[in-house]
Amino acid sequence: MTDGRVHDVLVVGAGFAGLYAVHASRAAGLDVVCLEAGDGVGGTWYFNRYPGARCDVESVDYSYSFDEQLQNDWPWSERYATQPEILAYLEHVADRFGLREHVRLGTRVDAAEFDESASAWTVRTAAGEEHSARHLLFATGSLSAPNKPRIPGIDEFAGETYYTARWPDPHPSLAGKRVGVIGTGSSGIQSVPLLAEEAASLTVFQRTANYSVPALNRRLTDADQARIRAEYPERRRRARLSGGGSPHVPYPKRAAECTPEEREAALEEGWRAGGVLFGKTFPDQYTDLESNDHARRFAERKIRELVEDPQTAEDLIPTDHPLGTKRICTDSGYFEAFNHPHVALVNLRRDPLVRITPDGAETRGGHHPLDVLVCATGFDAMTGALTRIDIRGPRGARLAETWAEGPVTYLGLQVPGFPNLFTVNGPGAPSVLSNMVLTAEQQVDWILRFVREADARGATQVEPRDDAAEKWTAHVQEAADATLFPRAESWYLGANIPGKPRRFMPYVAGLGAYTARCEEIRDGGYEGFLLTTR
Repeated sequence: MTDGRVHDVLVVGAGFAGLYAVHASRAAGLDVVCLEAGDGVGGTWYFNRYPGARCDVESVDYSYSFDEQLQNDWPWSERYATQPEILAYLEHVADRFGLREHVRLGTRVDAAEFDESASAWTVRTAAGEEHSARHLLFATGSLSAPNKPRIPGIDEFAGETYYTARWPDPHPSLAGKRVGVIGTGSSGIQSVPLLAEEAASLTVFQRTANYSVPALNRRLTDADQARIRAEYPERRRRARLSGGGSPHVPYPKRAAECTPEEREAALEEGWRAGGVLFGKTFPDQYTDLESNDHARRFAERKIRELVEDPQTAEDLIPTDHPLGTKRICTDSGYFEAFNHPHVALVNLRRDPLVRITPDGAETRGGHHPLDVLVCATGFDAMTGALTRIDIRGPRGARLAETWAEGPVTYLGLQVPGFPNLFTVNGPGAPSVLSNMVLTAEQQVDWILRFVREADARGATQVEPRDDAAEKWTAHVQEAADATLFPRAESWYLGANIPGKPRRFMPYVAGLGAYTARCEEIRDGGYEGFLLTTR
């Protein structure tokens, strides 16, 4: 079955990036269709419904900037929005701008193949449908391919098993049940306090401790709303020039330039501000280990103050990476949850998990009876959503094989050997190290301008040169190597997936530097790209 049309643009995914791609394509006069696996729009925020799911970027920043009226009309209720509010926002955008007519819901893409003679992609869905388009844009999300842990016996568990990445709707009742959580990344840390409120007992199985900073979330008042609207133009300008896509400004001195008292005051102010930006208190915190150590020791003192049992506190303190080189989590009562008598922490570094049994989890130290198993085990990040699709270039090359030693891209936008294929918020772009809404807007705008330029030149195929992509990928790695990030075994470099090649994937230089480079290449006539007429 096919819709019989060759669209100008086919977008895969209807989250923040995909919906904007549909809107911008239509505004550019292009015929666009969007295929979305979920039964509703929202992407990551459609599927991630676990208890406590909340964005760790402030609501007023983690939102579209392309329409000033939308920006001023939508009243975010909290400093850090919950999943239901973010999903409601995306549904509102889809309705407000008439995007739903271009989106095919419940349509999972299984394969895509490029026909060189026709200069078009044919996309096949799980239901056997085919769709064709001149340009294929993957807005599949950096954190959208769930990671199922390879634990012996996990499929034999007789109780209820839930994944935070695919939490059921409606929420299942956990009252009176013995619940075990595997994983202490962001989703685990956000969900534990709420699971603890409901479960009869909660056992958290921790392989790797993570730093987390209290969100200190609060309702936004009418005065806040008025201030936000007044500040938006300058706030957005500063955000686009920044590294992280927010208007955050670090302390004006490097950590070593401060007196001990000044340094302590700056860190206290950063902690009380709440959230992930504590990791950027000082401007050199990700490049200088001594500066990072000051923040790390401060955070460790805070954890010891929050957790009553000294051994539990020590178990919750990371020992294997500088602060922030694995993404700092943002929590609402995570550490305090372990002060409840029915909440227990199992340190898997000291007491390894042996297997899942039909009625619980067996560690080397004993058996933990469970009624419910919650896997907060994260994602095959950055590349997983792409490599799980059978994507084939004009000469049969498969993307998964092309990236077997790690992803290679030019500007995080295109891959050599795959003409007319574009990626948004993927490897080689600021993506997860920045505000992904603003980076999506920047990348989509750049892509569509490039597509229009190719059309104006009469080119039917566009792709990067091998040498340009290799040089950019090396630059991405070199930028990371100039920081402390590679010192952590993080999902930024694929370390959470057994067998995945280790390559630092996001571009750490940030949104401002990335945008400047993209504009330089555009203004120079798209250096590094091949524009071909077939």
